[in-house]
Amino acid sequence: MAVTIKDVALRANVAPSTVSRVIANSSRISEKTKKRVRAAMEDLGYHPNIIARSLANKSAQAIGLVMPSSGNKVLQNPFFPEVLRGISMGAHEAKQALYMSTGETESEIFQEVVQMVQGRRVDGIILLYSKVEDNILSYLKAQSFPFVVIGKPFKDNDSITYVDNDNFRAGREVTEYLIGKGHQNIAFIGGDLELVVTIDRLTGYDKAIRGAGLQYRDDYIIHEEFLQQGGKEAVHELMSLEEPPTALVVADDLMALGVLNTLDEMGISVPNDISIVSFNNVLLAEMSRPSLTSVDINIYDLGYQAIRCLIEQIESPYDMVKNIKVPYQIIERNSCKNLVNS
Repeated sequence: MAVTIKDVALRANVAPSTVSRVIANSSRISEKTKKRVRAAMEDLGYHPNIIARSLANKSAQAIGLVMPSSGNKVLQNPFFPEVLRGISMGAHEAKQALYMSTGETESEIFQEVVQMVQGRRVDGIILLYSKVEDNILSYLKAQSFPFVVIGKPFKDNDSITYVDNDNFRAGREVTEYLIGKGHQNIAFIGGDLELVVTIDRLTGYDKAIRGAGLQYRDDYIIHEEFLQQGGKEAVHELMSLEEPPTALVVADDLMALGVLNTLDEMGISVPNDISIVSFNNVLLAEMSRPSLTSVDINIYDLGYQAIRCLIEQIESPYDMVKNIKVPYQIIERNSCKNLVNS
Protein backbone atom coordinates (compact mmCIF):
# COMPACT_ATOMS: atom_id res chain seq x y z
CA MET A 1 0.00 0.00 0.00
CA ALA A 2 1.29 3.46 -0.93
CA VAL A 3 2.41 5.74 1.88
CA THR A 4 0.24 8.87 2.24
CA ILE A 5 0.62 12.30 3.79
CA LYS A 6 -1.59 11.10 6.65
CA ASP A 7 0.89 8.29 7.38
CA VAL A 8 3.75 10.80 7.51
CA ALA A 9 1.71 13.13 9.73
CA LEU A 10 0.98 10.30 12.15
CA ARG A 11 4.65 9.27 12.31
CA ALA A 12 5.82 12.87 12.86
CA ASN A 13 2.94 13.70 15.25
CA VAL A 14 1.80 16.70 13.22
CA ALA A 15 -1.25 17.64 11.17
CA PRO A 16 -1.40 16.56 7.48
CA SER A 17 -1.49 20.25 6.55
CA THR A 18 1.87 20.69 8.29
CA VAL A 19 3.35 17.92 6.15
CA SER A 20 2.08 19.72 3.03
CA ARG A 21 3.71 22.95 4.19
CA VAL A 22 7.00 21.16 4.85
CA ILE A 23 6.91 19.70 1.33
CA ALA A 24 6.38 23.26 0.04
CA ASN A 25 9.24 24.44 2.30
CA SER A 26 6.97 27.04 3.89
CA SER A 27 8.76 29.67 5.94
CA ARG A 28 5.94 29.40 8.51
CA ILE A 29 7.17 26.00 9.68
CA SER A 30 10.11 25.86 12.10
CA GLU A 31 13.32 24.10 11.09
CA LYS A 32 12.85 21.69 14.01
CA THR A 33 9.44 20.59 12.72
CA LYS A 34 10.73 20.37 9.14
CA LYS A 35 13.51 18.03 10.24
CA ARG A 36 11.04 15.80 12.13
CA VAL A 37 8.65 15.60 9.19
CA ARG A 38 11.42 14.97 6.66
CA ALA A 39 12.81 12.21 8.90
CA ALA A 40 9.35 10.61 8.95
CA MET A 41 9.11 10.86 5.17
CA GLU A 42 12.49 9.16 4.81
CA ASP A 43 11.64 6.42 7.33
CA LEU A 44 8.39 5.62 5.51
CA GLY A 45 9.84 6.00 2.03
CA TYR A 46 7.37 8.73 1.13
CA HIS A 47 8.04 10.71 -2.08
CA PRO A 48 5.62 13.57 -2.80
CA ASN A 49 4.14 13.80 -6.28
CA ILE A 50 5.24 17.35 -7.07
CA ILE A 51 3.46 17.49 -10.43
CA ALA A 52 0.13 16.32 -8.99
CA ARG A 53 0.47 18.70 -6.06
CA SER A 54 1.20 21.60 -8.40
CA LEU A 55 -1.90 20.83 -10.47
CA ALA A 56 -4.08 20.52 -7.38
CA ASN A 57 -2.80 23.77 -5.94
CA LYS A 58 -2.79 25.50 -9.34
CA SER A 59 0.87 26.18 -8.63
CA ALA A 60 3.54 26.16 -11.32
CA GLN A 61 6.35 25.47 -8.86
CA ALA A 62 8.45 27.85 -10.97
CA ILE A 63 9.81 31.38 -10.71
CA GLY A 64 10.18 33.70 -13.69
CA LEU A 65 13.39 35.70 -14.16
CA VAL A 66 13.31 38.81 -16.33
CA MET A 67 16.58 40.13 -17.76
CA PRO A 68 17.07 43.81 -18.71
CA SER A 69 17.88 42.83 -22.30
CA SER A 70 18.94 39.89 -24.45
CA GLY A 71 20.45 37.10 -22.37
CA ASN A 72 23.35 36.73 -24.80
CA LYS A 73 24.51 40.27 -24.05
CA VAL A 74 23.55 40.43 -20.37
CA LEU A 75 25.35 37.23 -19.40
CA GLN A 76 28.65 38.67 -20.63
CA ASN A 77 28.65 40.70 -17.41
CA PRO A 78 29.76 38.62 -14.36
CA PHE A 79 27.11 40.36 -12.22
CA PHE A 80 24.32 38.27 -13.71
CA PRO A 81 25.79 34.75 -13.32
CA GLU A 82 26.56 35.61 -9.68
CA VAL A 83 23.09 37.01 -8.90
CA LEU A 84 21.59 33.97 -10.64
CA ARG A 85 23.70 31.75 -8.38
CA GLY A 86 22.04 33.31 -5.33
CA ILE A 87 18.59 32.98 -6.88
CA SER A 88 19.28 29.34 -7.82
CA MET A 89 20.23 28.47 -4.25
CA GLY A 90 16.98 29.95 -2.94
CA ALA A 91 15.02 28.18 -5.68
CA HIS A 92 16.65 24.86 -4.79
CA GLU A 93 15.76 25.28 -1.13
CA ALA A 94 12.14 26.09 -2.03
CA LYS A 95 11.95 23.31 -4.66
CA GLN A 96 11.17 25.85 -7.37
CA ALA A 97 12.22 25.70 -11.01
CA LEU A 98 13.49 28.82 -12.80
CA TYR A 99 12.06 30.18 -16.05
CA MET A 100 14.21 32.83 -17.74
CA SER A 101 13.22 35.44 -20.31
CA THR A 102 15.06 35.02 -23.62
CA GLY A 103 13.65 37.83 -25.77
CA GLU A 104 15.96 40.00 -27.88
CA THR A 105 13.90 43.19 -27.67
CA GLU A 106 11.90 44.96 -24.94
CA SER A 107 8.70 44.06 -26.82
CA GLU A 108 9.63 40.38 -26.98
CA ILE A 109 10.54 40.29 -23.29
CA PHE A 110 7.25 41.99 -22.38
CA GLN A 111 5.29 39.38 -24.37
CA GLU A 112 7.19 36.60 -22.59
CA VAL A 113 6.18 38.06 -19.23
CA VAL A 114 2.53 38.26 -20.33
CA GLN A 115 2.69 34.59 -21.32
CA MET A 116 4.29 33.68 -17.98
CA VAL A 117 1.51 35.44 -16.10
CA GLN A 118 -1.54 34.62 -18.24
CA GLY A 119 -0.45 31.04 -18.81
CA ARG A 120 0.34 30.58 -15.10
CA ARG A 121 3.72 29.24 -16.08
CA VAL A 122 5.27 30.77 -12.95
CA ASP A 123 4.11 31.59 -9.43
CA GLY A 124 6.07 34.85 -9.24
CA ILE A 125 8.64 36.94 -11.07
CA ILE A 126 11.99 38.53 -10.23
CA LEU A 127 13.06 41.57 -12.23
CA LEU A 128 16.88 41.58 -12.35
CA TYR A 129 17.03 45.35 -12.90
CA SER A 130 15.18 48.59 -12.17
CA LYS A 131 14.39 51.13 -14.90
CA VAL A 132 12.96 54.64 -14.79
CA GLU A 133 10.13 53.61 -17.13
CA ASP A 134 9.21 49.93 -17.17
CA ASN A 135 6.10 48.53 -18.82
CA ILE A 136 6.73 45.11 -17.28
CA LEU A 137 6.73 46.42 -13.71
CA SER A 138 3.55 48.43 -14.40
CA TYR A 139 1.90 45.34 -15.91
CA LEU A 140 2.79 43.12 -12.93
CA LYS A 141 1.40 45.73 -10.52
CA ALA A 142 -1.83 46.01 -12.51
CA GLN A 143 -2.21 42.20 -12.49
CA SER A 144 -1.48 42.01 -8.73
CA PHE A 145 1.00 39.28 -9.63
CA PRO A 146 3.77 38.44 -7.10
CA PHE A 147 7.08 40.02 -8.07
CA VAL A 148 10.31 41.34 -6.55
CA VAL A 149 12.77 43.83 -8.03
CA ILE A 150 16.54 43.60 -7.67
CA GLY A 151 17.27 47.32 -7.51
CA LYS A 152 15.32 50.23 -6.07
CA PRO A 153 12.19 51.09 -8.09
CA PHE A 154 12.19 54.60 -9.51
CA LYS A 155 8.75 55.28 -8.00
CA ASP A 156 6.16 53.65 -5.75
CA ASN A 157 8.88 52.30 -3.43
CA ASP A 158 6.40 51.84 -0.59
CA SER A 159 4.22 49.45 -2.58
CA ILE A 160 6.91 47.29 -4.22
CA THR A 161 9.13 44.67 -2.59
CA TYR A 162 12.73 45.15 -3.65
CA VAL A 163 16.30 44.19 -2.71
CA ASP A 164 19.13 46.63 -3.30
CA ASN A 165 22.28 48.28 -1.98
CA ASP A 166 22.36 51.92 -0.93
CA ASN A 167 23.82 52.97 -4.27
CA PHE A 168 23.55 56.69 -3.57
CA ARG A 169 25.65 56.32 -0.43
CA ALA A 170 28.12 53.98 -2.14
CA GLY A 171 28.57 56.41 -5.04
CA ARG A 172 29.23 59.23 -2.61
CA GLU A 173 31.66 57.19 -0.48
CA VAL A 174 33.86 56.01 -3.36
CA THR A 175 34.08 59.57 -4.67
CA GLU A 176 34.99 60.84 -1.20
CA TYR A 177 37.57 58.03 -1.03
CA LEU A 178 39.30 59.45 -4.11
CA ILE A 179 38.96 63.03 -2.85
CA GLY A 180 40.60 61.91 0.38
CA LYS A 181 43.57 60.72 -1.66
CA GLY A 182 44.00 64.20 -3.08
CA HIS A 183 42.17 63.84 -6.41
CA GLN A 184 40.18 66.82 -7.66
CA ASN A 185 39.62 65.95 -11.31
CA ILE A 186 37.38 62.91 -10.91
CA ALA A 187 35.25 61.56 -13.76
CA PHE A 188 32.25 59.21 -13.61
CA ILE A 189 31.68 56.37 -16.07
CA GLY A 190 28.21 54.89 -15.66
CA GLY A 191 25.62 52.83 -17.49
CA ASP A 192 22.36 53.80 -19.15
CA LEU A 193 20.54 56.67 -17.41
CA GLU A 194 17.34 54.63 -17.74
CA LEU A 195 18.77 52.33 -15.05
CA VAL A 196 18.08 53.49 -11.49
CA VAL A 197 21.41 52.11 -10.26
CA THR A 198 23.20 54.54 -12.61
CA ILE A 199 21.13 57.47 -11.37
CA ASP A 200 21.76 56.64 -7.70
CA ARG A 201 25.52 56.21 -8.07
CA LEU A 202 25.81 59.34 -10.19
CA THR A 203 23.78 61.33 -7.64
CA GLY A 204 26.13 60.12 -4.88
CA TYR A 205 29.14 61.16 -6.97
CA ASP A 206 27.53 64.57 -7.56
CA LYS A 207 26.91 65.01 -3.83
CA ALA A 208 30.54 64.23 -2.97
CA ILE A 209 32.00 66.51 -5.67
CA ARG A 210 29.85 69.49 -4.73
CA GLY A 211 30.25 68.78 -1.01
CA ALA A 212 34.03 69.02 -1.37
CA GLY A 213 33.73 72.35 -3.18
CA LEU A 214 35.02 70.85 -6.44
CA GLN A 215 33.78 71.83 -9.88
CA TYR A 216 31.10 69.54 -11.30
CA ARG A 217 31.95 69.06 -14.97
CA ASP A 218 29.45 67.69 -17.48
CA ASP A 219 32.30 66.55 -19.74
CA TYR A 220 33.50 64.28 -16.92
CA ILE A 221 30.23 62.29 -16.99
CA ILE A 222 30.09 59.43 -19.53
CA HIS A 223 27.33 56.86 -20.02
CA GLU A 224 27.94 53.59 -21.85
CA GLU A 225 26.81 49.95 -21.72
CA PHE A 226 27.96 47.78 -18.80
CA LEU A 227 30.43 46.00 -21.08
CA GLN A 228 34.17 46.18 -21.84
CA GLN A 229 33.44 48.08 -25.03
CA GLY A 230 31.58 50.70 -23.01
CA GLY A 231 34.65 51.27 -20.83
CA LYS A 232 36.88 51.51 -23.89
CA GLU A 233 34.74 54.16 -25.57
CA ALA A 234 34.45 56.17 -22.34
CA VAL A 235 38.23 56.30 -21.86
CA HIS A 236 38.89 57.54 -25.39
CA GLU A 237 36.42 60.36 -24.81
CA LEU A 238 37.79 61.37 -21.40
CA MET A 239 41.47 61.19 -22.35
CA SER A 240 40.89 63.45 -25.35
CA LEU A 241 39.82 66.32 -23.08
CA GLU A 242 42.11 69.33 -22.69
CA GLU A 243 42.20 68.59 -18.94
CA PRO A 244 41.73 64.83 -18.54
CA PRO A 245 40.79 63.42 -15.12
CA THR A 246 43.28 61.98 -12.64
CA ALA A 247 40.74 59.54 -11.20
CA LEU A 248 37.69 57.58 -12.36
CA VAL A 249 34.59 56.25 -10.62
CA VAL A 250 33.47 53.36 -12.85
CA ALA A 251 30.03 51.93 -12.13
CA ASP A 252 30.86 48.34 -13.12
CA ASP A 253 33.92 46.03 -13.00
CA LEU A 254 33.49 44.78 -16.56
CA MET A 255 33.49 48.36 -17.83
CA ALA A 256 36.55 49.00 -15.64
CA LEU A 257 38.36 46.10 -17.32
CA GLY A 258 37.75 47.81 -20.68
CA VAL A 259 39.05 51.02 -19.13
CA LEU A 260 42.23 49.32 -17.88
CA ASN A 261 42.97 47.62 -21.18
CA THR A 262 42.45 50.81 -23.16
CA LEU A 263 44.60 52.92 -20.83
CA ASP A 264 47.36 50.32 -21.17
CA GLU A 265 47.12 50.55 -24.97
CA MET A 266 47.40 54.34 -24.69
CA GLY A 267 50.50 54.09 -22.50
CA ILE A 268 48.72 55.54 -19.46
CA SER A 269 49.69 53.90 -16.18
CA VAL A 270 47.23 52.87 -13.44
CA PRO A 271 47.58 54.05 -10.73
CA ASN A 272 50.62 56.28 -11.44
CA ASP A 273 48.85 58.43 -14.04
CA ILE A 274 45.21 57.79 -13.19
CA SER A 275 43.33 56.07 -10.36
CA ILE A 276 40.23 53.86 -10.65
CA VAL A 277 37.50 52.74 -8.25
CA SER A 278 34.85 50.41 -9.58
CA PHE A 279 31.74 48.48 -8.47
CA ASN A 280 30.64 44.84 -7.97
CA ASN A 281 33.92 43.19 -6.85
CA VAL A 282 33.63 40.23 -9.19
CA LEU A 283 36.62 37.91 -9.67
CA LEU A 284 38.06 39.89 -12.57
CA ALA A 285 38.53 42.90 -10.24
CA GLU A 286 40.99 40.86 -8.20
CA MET A 287 42.64 39.23 -11.21
CA SER A 288 43.09 42.37 -13.34
CA ARG A 289 46.47 44.08 -13.54
CA PRO A 290 46.63 46.17 -11.50
CA SER A 291 43.95 44.67 -9.28
CA LEU A 292 40.95 46.98 -8.93
CA THR A 293 39.74 48.74 -5.83
CA SER A 294 36.07 47.83 -6.04
CA VAL A 295 32.83 48.04 -4.06
CA ASP A 296 31.70 44.58 -2.97
CA ILE A 297 27.89 44.79 -3.27
CA ASN A 298 27.31 41.15 -2.18
CA ILE A 299 25.79 40.11 -5.50
CA TYR A 300 25.01 36.54 -4.40
CA ASP A 301 23.05 37.86 -1.41
CA LEU A 302 21.05 40.22 -3.63
CA GLY A 303 19.81 37.21 -5.59
CA TYR A 304 19.25 35.00 -2.57
CA GLN A 305 17.32 37.66 -0.64
CA ALA A 306 15.22 38.43 -3.71
CA ILE A 307 13.93 34.89 -4.14
CA ARG A 308 13.34 34.46 -0.40
CA CYS A 309 11.22 37.63 -0.45
CA LEU A 310 9.31 36.33 -3.46
CA ILE A 311 8.62 32.92 -1.89
CA GLU A 312 7.28 34.67 1.22
CA GLN A 313 5.11 36.90 -0.95
CA ILE A 314 3.67 33.89 -2.79
CA GLU A 315 2.96 32.05 0.45
CA SER A 316 1.63 35.10 2.32
CA PRO A 317 0.32 37.59 -0.28
CA TYR A 318 -1.13 39.93 2.32
CA ASP A 319 2.08 40.43 4.31
CA MET A 320 3.81 43.80 4.40
CA VAL A 321 5.93 44.99 1.47
CA LYS A 322 9.66 44.54 2.14
CA ASN A 323 12.56 46.82 1.22
CA ILE A 324 15.85 45.05 1.94
CA LYS A 325 19.18 46.87 1.83
CA VAL A 326 22.13 44.53 1.33
CA PRO A 327 25.36 45.92 2.83
CA TYR A 328 28.39 46.83 0.70
CA GLN A 329 32.10 47.31 1.38
CA ILE A 330 34.95 49.07 -0.43
CA ILE A 331 37.70 46.51 -1.12
CA GLU A 332 41.02 48.34 -1.48
CA ARG A 333 43.53 46.98 -3.97
CA ASN A 334 46.15 48.53 -6.27
CA SER A 335 44.33 50.86 -8.67
CA CYS A 336 44.41 54.10 -6.63
CA LYS A 337 47.29 56.48 -5.96
CA ASN A 338 47.48 58.79 -2.97
CA LEU A 339 48.37 62.28 -4.21
CA VAL A 340 48.54 63.70 -0.70
CA ASN A 341 52.17 64.34 0.28
CA SER A 342 53.36 62.60 -2.88
